[in-house]
Amino acid sequence: MSAVAQALALNQGNGGHGQEDQGEVQERRLDRFMRNNPPTFKGRFNPGGALTWMEGMERIFRAMVTNDDQKVRLATHMLAEEAEYWWTSTKRRIEASGDAISWVRFKNEFLKKYFPEDLRNKKEAEFLNLKQGSIFVAEYVAKYEELSRFCPYINAEDAMVSKCVKFENGLRTEIYQYICFHEIRDFDTLVHKCRMFDDAGKATMSYYKAVSDKKGKGHGNGKPYNKDKGKRKDVGGGSKANVAEVKCFKYGILGHFASD
Repeated sequence: MSAVAQALALNQGNGGHGQEDQGEVQERRLDRFMRNNPPTFKGRFNPGGALTWMEGMERIFRAMVTNDDQKVRLATHMLAEEAEYWWTSTKRRIEASGDAISWVRFKNEFLKKYFPEDLRNKKEAEFLNLKQGSIFVAEYVAKYEELSRFCPYINAEDAMVSKCVKFENGLRTEIYQYICFHEIRDFDTLVHKCRMFDDAGKATMSYYKAVSDKKGKGHGNGKPYNKDKGKRKDVGGGSKANVAEVKCFKYGILGHFASD
């Protein structure tokens, strides 16, 4: 008997053991997937939550060896409530058309439902119009990175110059004037230099504020100001004690007035 025939006979003798082994592999894969604490998505109108959920799935898959079919099975395992009902009907529709359910197809269907194109366009416009304004550089960087997700082309390998130029154009005038002449075209270096400039500005502001506060606290220290100092006493008024101390300029008698 040839080697091929022997292998076929061995497989037939094993019966359903191959399927059982495959089931065990799938269970172990699911267990490993769940140990990564994948988020659950329940659907409804939650565009930001939908995008965060999808990014969470892809982050886990980067750490696991999975093919397209496994990604779809694992990700849809984390759909619940309204999202689960949506996927049940969507999956039935795709299968009825004879199309394969790849990971890319699932992502497209999911985002079309829970993060439609008009919302993605608004986020892209928000990114393109982003300015630093009155916030610090660190806050501007965080907002820039968050919104750049909606402009995939800005994070492409050959788009580093465009990414830096877009970031520079959104900076406050005093930072832009300082940084643009350096023509930094590495994004991490550009961000680092801008933060250094911003921190130096904050340190200067803190110094002058401390000096101003110190001067403000020092004002009025020492003896209280006597508002009556240097003024003549009102002879015709005041208390009796003060009147008794007044000496008549003509006769030199205490408490004696011209009317007397």
